[in-house]
Amino acid sequence: MAVFTNVSEADLAAWLTNYSLGELIELQGVSEGIENTNYFVTTDSGRYVLTLFEKLTPIELPFFLNLMAHLAGHGIPCPAPVANLQNNFLGELNGKPACIVSRLPGKSITQPSAAQCAAMGTMLGQMHSAGQSFDEQMLTPRGAAWRFYASQQVKKFLPPQDAALLESEVELHAKQPLLDIPRGAIHADLFKDNVLMEGDRVGGLVDFYFACTGSLLYDVAITVNDWCMGSDGKLDEERTRALLNAYHAVRPFTGKEAEAWPQALRVAALRFWISRLYDLHLPRDGELVVPRNPEPFKRILQNHIETKQPVWL
Repeated sequence: MAVFTNVSEADLAAWLTNYSLGELIELQGVSEGIENTNYFVTTDSGRYVLTLFEKLTPIELPFFLNLMAHLAGHGIPCPAPVANLQNNFLGELNGKPACIVSRLPGKSITQPSAAQCAAMGTMLGQMHSAGQSFDEQMLTPRGAAWRFYASQQVKKFLPPQDAALLESEVELHAKQPLLDIPRGAIHADLFKDNVLMEGDRVGGLVDFYFACTGSLLYDVAITVNDWCMGSDGKLDEERTRALLNAYHAVRPFTGKEAEAWPQALRVAALRFWISRLYDLHLPRDGELVVPRNPEPFKRILQNHIETKQPVWL
């Protein structure tokens, strides 16, 4: 956890009196997570996840909670926020904005098969399709302006060759944004650790707190860059083909999306190279999480530059 807010059973029991969830049976802290504090909660009505938001504000949070409620209402297996007695998804607990959501089945995986990648592609296509009727908007916090600002902060820590690569890619994607292709609500962080699998079935999509309004193709590229990547930083053709074909069967790619695919892969890799560089060299006060190595995403970006990847449909 970046910051851990302690919640006692007495604290939660009192808080739950404002919900129709029954009596508290068990409260268990969750060790995973970077941005928020999470607890598994069991009551006599079911199993839930309690989240206390350490950085996001009550002004920002309704978009994420309303999006999850919308998607869950359209059959997407994502955490469904529970409303309190005032019919609000968002409350406050121990001085932090807090919500409680349904707990989903499954567990994250580290080595997905082609069948699991296909299941992920199908689910991502279904999520994007369901999100088309969600009318709230949220500008991405990790867009061109952020890439420029963050790159300026971290490039002084890099060797000249890496700094030049970073600067040239930031400039390229600022001049050539992903335009004239389908947009909508995107997750923007669908790495393997944010997906719960039950065998070859997707049990749940979690951690929607980087979600925003953006290019659907960009969301696909973020997912492919993690789910279909080999240890050498190059895409595995079988897994990539499986994910993209499954997605395409649900929401067909447009001709302009096919043309923009190599660019989408590059900007998706750039976004995570920058964020990992920033977390490594400029950790926030109170940060307790070991930052992830930025080198794999630099290698992925370099490989995408060297080889323009086909859509593989």
